[in-house]
Amino acid sequence: MAASCVVLLALALTLLLLVAWKRWRWGRAARHVIVVVLGDVGRSPRMQYHALSLAKCGFSVTFLGFCTSKPHDELLQSDRIQIVSLTELQRLAVGPHILQYGVKVVFQAVHLLWKLMCRKPAAYIFLQNPPGLPAIAVCWFAGCLCGSKLVIDWHNYGYSIMGLVHGPGHPLVLLAKWYETLCGRLSHLNLCVTNAMREDLAENWGIKAVTVYDKPASFFKETPLDLQHQLFMKLSRTYSAFRACSEPSDSGMERSAFTERDAQSGTVTCLPGRPALLVSSTSWTEDEDFSILLAALEKFEQLIDDGESLPPLVCVITGKGPLKEYYSRLICQKHFQHIQVCTPWLEAEDYPLLLGSADLGVCLHRSSSGLDLPMKVVDMFGCCLPVCAVNFQCLHELVKHEENGLVFEDSEELAAQLQMLFSKFPDPAGKLNQFCKNLRESEQLRWDESWKRTVLPLITDT
Repeated sequence: MAASCVVLLALALTLLLLVAWKRWRWGRAARHVIVVVLGDVGRSPRMQYHALSLAKCGFSVTFLGFCTSKPHDELLQSDRIQIVSLTELQRLAVGPHILQYGVKVVFQAVHLLWKLMCRKPAAYIFLQNPPGLPAIAVCWFAGCLCGSKLVIDWHNYGYSIMGLVHGPGHPLVLLAKWYETLCGRLSHLNLCVTNAMREDLAENWGIKAVTVYDKPASFFKETPLDLQHQLFMKLSRTYSAFRACSEPSDSGMERSAFTERDAQSGTVTCLPGRPALLVSSTSWTEDEDFSILLAALEKFEQLIDDGESLPPLVCVITGKGPLKEYYSRLICQKHFQHIQVCTPWLEAEDYPLLLGSADLGVCLHRSSSGLDLPMKVVDMFGCCLPVCAVNFQCLHELVKHEENGLVFEDSEELAAQLQMLFSKFPDPAGKLNQFCKNLRESEQLRWDESWKRTVLPLITDT
């Protein structure tokens, strides 16, 4: 049995070396880049933006990842971008967890290496981390064989996310940290999402990185009222929170919970007394505690019952993730009279429209490392949507308290902020409108322009 394994391993290595030799003879394609994410392509916006920016600058791009969710249409329509699906191994139903994890890692390593070797050689391999186990080592090895330079885009630390589930002292977490520290130094170039992470990588990891802040793509912007109405009517077919409370008396009018359209003139107006639209988005993971929002909504409901001048709320929480069912059960246990909560998964093109139609965003992301920033807030700001965000170490790099939003520590503080922002809603002179005005006047830099200033010089000068 052992001899058979050795023979199979030798054959596999021989085949791999032959493929590598063939690729090496083709030479490194100077205008070809491979983008790798060991996750869902549709839920990896930053890597999608990297791919689009590379394509716009004349590179051909091969994007490797799981094809679970639909990515942005612009990515699908680009003739310079080819999406190659990776196979996602489902968790084994038998054996101890560490064995299941080990089998998954080995499968991912072999499968990813094979997919990389079967592609045209690239000048660069752009890799998202996390998840970096086993992708960092595999991409570095493939790069060595094919002459590609590895670029790691540090979104967070993988071991810190594992630590939320298993605890920081768990052997798997310690192994992941050792691996990440060791293999992270193998890259040719490192990008990261905050200055705090750049400093931490330099001081504690010996890695020199360049900060590339998340910036909103061009399609994140305020949504015109007619498109708001179209979106609300579309969502009302599935989610009751978007349906009008009563039918219009005029049959020529079309009504949602928020807007009304005159079919004859095409004019769209906001309904008087409409609910406020509060939006949050999440991956439903351990680093976001939605019980904070639910507790704040309960306090908000009580304030309405006590006679405060506050509007009814529609709270939309978008996203997919492991804890969605858990929080959905908690939401169902609430008996709100003035608040409706729905948890849709939106198409990629509808998500910016929803943000651009909302009145307030809420962010409950607490960084597992304390060093990354929530991209959802970047998207909200791109739509000139003010945000209430839970505080953590480097949030000040993005959210400016009392300027483009508010920062809170707990549900009590969030409830007080909701009361203040929605008092006498909609109030043209209120704090909410002032935050919107500040965001409009800030003339935020968009992703493409930021990328050309920060990333493009790094891959054209090397």
